[in-house]
Amino acid sequence: MKVELPIYKKDGTESGEKLILEEAAFTIEPNYHAIYLAVKVERANNRQGTHSTKTRAEVSGGGRKPWRQKGTGRARVGSIRSPLWVGGGVAFGPKPRDYNLKINKKVKRLARRSALAYKYMAEAIKVVENLDFDQPKARNIRELLTNFGLMDKKVTILVYRMNRNIALSCRNFYNISLLEARNASTYDLLDNEVILFEPEGLKELNEQLLATG
Repeated sequence: MKVELPIYKKDGTESGEKLILEEAAFTIEPNYHAIYLAVKVERANNRQGTHSTKTRAEVSGGGRKPWRQKGTGRARVGSIRSPLWVGGGVAFGPKPRDYNLKINKKVKRLARRSALAYKYMAEAIKVVENLDFDQPKARNIRELLTNFGLMDKKVTILVYRMNRNIALSCRNFYNISLLEARNASTYDLLDNEVILFEPEGLKELNEQLLATG
């Protein structure tokens, strides 16, 4: 399905040009289950899994029975490193593990298409002319967000190719995620209120999502 998107200038006004996609990958009905699976896998795979606690066998000390079994009037104890004691081992505590999950390539692509379709239906996609700046200054991004009324919104900026000036301009903004469009995952496409695309970036991502195999 053919889609035409207006291209905006950095000052927030329309340039009069349009980005024409003869076949848009994001004109499908969003598959929310595919989105769920892709986000679940991505979030799980980002977990380090290095959490660890010591069991009673790993805590130092406790090699000797603290007092005899009977005759003291106290509860029987086998080791001062029992989980019941302060400084003892942890019962059923976390141990290092691998959280990695897998997902079929076609489901992953469908999820990315669905995420983009969801944003398109919500009118949360804007195409902005070349976002390269002459100097790496936060003022560049502040003016861009102000012109589009996005200063208080969570924004994802997807550029065609990363460049030093825009990377340095964005680094102090807590509400901005910046990455190359071709590398945007399902979660990246969803974790925002508005997506700002460079024209070439959206073209490349669209072609990537339409590819088969």
